[in-house]
Parts: sequence; structure tokens; C-alpha cells
Amino acid sequence: MRLTNKALKTKFLATCAQLREGRLTLRTPDGARYQFGDHGPEAEMEIRDWAAVSAMVAHGQVGLGEAYVQGLWETPSIEGLMSLAMVNRHYLASYDQASPFNRVKFRIVDRLLRANSKRGSRKNIRAHYDVGNEFYQLWLDEGMTYSSGLFGENGDDLAQAQRRKYERVLSRLNQGERVLEIGCGWGGFAEQASAEGRDVTGVTISRNQHSYADCRLDGRADIQLRDYRDVQGSFDNIVSIEMIEAVGENYWPSYFGSLKRNLSAGGRIMLQAITVPDSFFETYRNSSDYIRQYVFPGGMLLSDQVIADQAKAAGLQVKNSFAFGQDYGKTCRIWAQRLVAQKRKIKEQGYDEGFFRNWQYYLEICAASFAIGHTDVVQVELAHA
Repeated sequence: MRLTNKALKTKFLATCAQLREGRLTLRTPDGARYQFGDHGPEAEMEIRDWAAVSAMVAHGQVGLGEAYVQGLWETPSIEGLMSLAMVNRHYLASYDQASPFNRVKFRIVDRLLRANSKRGSRKNIRAHYDVGNEFYQLWLDEGMTYSSGLFGENGDDLAQAQRRKYERVLSRLNQGERVLEIGCGWGGFAEQASAEGRDVTGVTISRNQHSYADCRLDGRADIQLRDYRDVQGSFDNIVSIEMIEAVGENYWPSYFGSLKRNLSAGGRIMLQAITVPDSFFETYRNSSDYIRQYVFPGGMLLSDQVIADQAKAAGLQVKNSFAFGQDYGKTCRIWAQRLVAQKRKIKEQGYDEGFFRNWQYYLEICAASFAIGHTDVVQVELAHA
């Protein structure tokens, strides 16, 4: 073992020894086995190459994900390991954040090179949503809904949970018929809303989503390939389900301004958003993570207070908020299980091992984050102030 690896091992083992919640079983490249922690959730990690630890030292949690995609470490449960890491975040701080230089680099990439101008938004969206409808069909529910489900107490399956989520959104709208959906995805909400007699206009900037949703709705809703900033007209209700995460901080005023401009007098907005705690927002804002670097380029989460502040600045007010983060943890867990079950077919579509590991890692770290309350999902009702 080179001296560099000895130093990496010594520091990493000393850090793991500080775990206070749960138990970690660690296997290292030299075949050694260690146990850290005590009572609580258990997780396992096998480091196959010390380059995995080097990646964490340089890039923090971004490096941890990069190393997993490269096959430098393994675990029976990404969700279990990430849950353990998140609840012990304070003790693992030296491996959580990137080096000062790389933190600055990540922020420059996030804020400047991936800015969500109209052109930048189309580029960023293509990176995630236009990988192929056939890929998403393998692991989403049959309604092709890519947002949190709302599970009932009677053992809903994923498709039922997605319909229940749409039902709640529709139940909170006013009686006006004209509904604008910003970020209509593959048309799941538009289909359910149109079946209830609503006159739906859905907009997306993903060409793959537009072609799929337009064919699916077949004239029952007006599906447009259009940026939210270019929508004209007034609507009785506006719905936007987990689209705001892709807007980016610099464009939040434009987004909320668009909601204000397109909402008729007495209208209602239903905004579903993934959030971080208010107390964690500034730390999150001034750092980066694997998802922002490799899954949703240009994206950024808000907190409850940030939503309220942005709404107020645009002349809107929060009327009600409903949180259901545990349901998102379950949704992501089901997605990850379905993804793994379809690995052979995903490979047959031409995607390589790195592509698969990236998606598995992303879905399972999301499941962990929602399960422990590190992130939440809320349905926020807005109206004119």
C-alpha cells in the first residue's frame, strides 16, 4: 500500500469511528473488515479502490457519487448507506463538502455555465428528460408520472398513489375551467384534469415529452412546446408539479412573476415542490451535490420560507401548504426497485453500466433524503395577495 493510501485509510477510519447513530460495516481494498457505531440502522460499504476516498476528499458528496458510478465502491443498499451518512452528517463533514477550490468551481458551473436562460433551460432539460421515453416507460408507472405519489392507508400501488396526488391537486383548485400546467411532463395530470371537464393548456420544453403528451391527449388538452416565460393569456387555475426545481435561483422572480401574470382575478395556483429545511437552505445554497452536478444541471431546491418570500415579492400569497415527504421516499424507493428489475432491458436500449449506476444512485439517495427528512415535498396553494 502506498503511503498516500495509508494516509487516506488512517483518516477515513478515524472519521468513521466518530459515527454516533447506527452501525457501519466497512470492507477495505486490503480485505480488512471494520465495524463502527452501535445501535440503530445498519449499513454496509465495500471500498474497492482508495480512489473512492480520494474523490470524496476532493469533491465531497459529488465525489462519492462519481466513485460509485465508476464502480470504486459497492453496498447492498445505497439508500441504507446514505441514510446512515445523512444522520451522521456532522461527524462526516470533511467528506461531505468539496475542497474550497472545487466548491467555487461547482458554483461557477451551477450559476453561470448552466444558467436557466431560455436557451440554457432547453439544454439542461435535454440532459435529463430527453434521454428517451422508452427508458422512462420501463420504471415509471403506466401513467408516466415523474413526481411524488400520495399514498393512502389501504396499500395503494404506485399508479394509484399518482392518481391520488392528482386528485388532491384538482380538489384544491377553484371552479374555473381554464387550467395552465407549467411543466406538463408526459401528460398524466392533463389527462386526469381533462377527464374532469377542465380546459387544460400544458407547456413543456422537452421535445420528447411534448410529442408523447400531445399524442396521448389527442386533442383533449392543448399541449404546447413552449417556455413558461412565453405563455400568454389568463387562466382560472395554474398547476406546476415539481417543475420549479429546474428553474434556478436567478430565475425564481421570472417564474413567480409568470404565475402572477397568467393568473386571473380570484384564481388559484397549486405548486408542488421539493424543499430543503429553512435552517439548511443557506448551507445548501452555497454548496453543491451530486444531483445538481449530474442529474438536474442548473437546478436548485427552495425552502418553505423562500417560496413564501418569492411569492410575496411577485404579489402572491401562500394560502395553504401540505407536506408529504415520506410518500416521496416511498415513491423513489419503488422507482429504484423497478429500475433495477429492468436493468437488462435498459442495457438492451443501448445504455451502459455507468448510465445505469448513475440513475440507481440518484433514485436511492433521494429515497434516503426524503425518508430521514433531509428533504420534503409540499403542495403549496397560492393566490393573488
